[in-house]
Amino acid sequence: MTSAHITALSPLIIVSCAVILVMLVIAFYRNHRLTVALTLLGLSLAAASLPVVAPLTPRGVTPLLVIDAYALFYMGLIFLAGIAVAALSYSYLEMHGGHPEEFYVLLLISTLGTAILAASTHFASFFLGIEILSVSLYALTAYLRHSDRSIEAGVKYLILAAVSSAFILFGMALVYAEIGSMEFIRIASRMSTTGVYSLLLLTGIGMIIVGVGFKLAVVPFHLWTPDVYEGAPAPVTAFIATVSKGAVFALLLRYFSHIDLHAHKSLFIIFTVIAITSMFVGNLLALLQTNVKRILAYSSISHLGYLLVTLLAGGATAVTAAGFYLTAYFITMLGALGVVAVLSNRDRDADSMDDYQGLAQRRPWLAGVFTAMILSLAGIPLTAGFVGKFYIVAAGVNSALWLLIIILVINSVIGLYYYLRIIVAMYSRPSVQVEPEPIRSLSGHAVLAGLTILLVWLGVYPGTVIEIIQKTVRSLI
Repeated sequence: MTSAHITALSPLIIVSCAVILVMLVIAFYRNHRLTVALTLLGLSLAAASLPVVAPLTPRGVTPLLVIDAYALFYMGLIFLAGIAVAALSYSYLEMHGGHPEEFYVLLLISTLGTAILAASTHFASFFLGIEILSVSLYALTAYLRHSDRSIEAGVKYLILAAVSSAFILFGMALVYAEIGSMEFIRIASRMSTTGVYSLLLLTGIGMIIVGVGFKLAVVPFHLWTPDVYEGAPAPVTAFIATVSKGAVFALLLRYFSHIDLHAHKSLFIIFTVIAITSMFVGNLLALLQTNVKRILAYSSISHLGYLLVTLLAGGATAVTAAGFYLTAYFITMLGALGVVAVLSNRDRDADSMDDYQGLAQRRPWLAGVFTAMILSLAGIPLTAGFVGKFYIVAAGVNSALWLLIIILVINSVIGLYYYLRIIVAMYSRPSVQVEPEPIRSLSGHAVLAGLTILLVWLGVYPGTVIEIIQKTVRSLI
């Protein structure tokens, strides 16, 4: 391996070194603040290395990984989201006491797994990344050992994620048995030139779709989502909702960018059905919830349905739309669940609708941030969420996906109802007179301030980010 290859891998190497460094520091000296500082430093250095690596791209590093503009963009998104989650976790874990240092080791390892997924071009690196991510998330989800809900969520995620990994691995074996290759490009090329699929190949592809469906929590593989979102610590829920799903979708988009789904009717129909049912099931079940984390869980299912429209549309416009929508989705979900984390106490997370009753009078700043995030999730103009949905609709129009566009618009209207329920609760008059509460989590509030600025900036002036994403698309298509 040449020095250029090593330099190209520097973001992954930095995160790996950060994991080792934090582990060694914890072994000799336990200090929560020092551990957080080292975690933030490692992720910041990894993010800062991306512009240094950019001139060397695209560069294949063995058949397993490719470091190109597409991979660097999603790595940047992942590292910045990891920084936000680590900062939100500091005050949250301080409040719960105990020994929280190992939390950051697991967070760094799971971030490394998602970064590998963003650069993966081979079944081996795909499975390696997904397992590094998943095994860390089992422990992160159940990290609050004094909480029965956290332990229950961890066990559920362990069982279902293990089943999904088994589906993916068995599917990979069947595809390899039929095609004789595990590289994405060769598999896509074989699928594009083969008019008739064997039963073996169809079964393998179907099993991989099932496994990836579990990771993305799309219908009908979504049943674990509300329970895990509710039971996991709020910062971990934010990580699962954004980084975990975003990395898997980025990999899925990379693979299918080499395949014209319109020419493969069976695959097109499967993804269309998944997209439609995810939109409807996610939004309709969210109407029935009174728990904020469960509302956001079902909301995330519907948002993955929206994203699948870009997968079905295909082409440069669709990949650009997916990149921008994921950016907006990361900001809004991190912000919304960040508010939950800041409002939580040692006994439980602030996930009941009653916790938000009269929030505008008690914590006006947090009410304003949560309102901005909710409006973005609903796709209201002047927010990043609106611009993201606009680009998805534009991609759908370019590919004449009229049915999906109509269903997307209908579901956006349905979603507006349960989003407004949260806003109404925040601005309603509390039953008793309360005084504004002081700021207790400086790191959490700093993250929320940054996310709010990004939210409004992307809603008003999205051009800079769109240009960056378009450059990444040219390296992919």
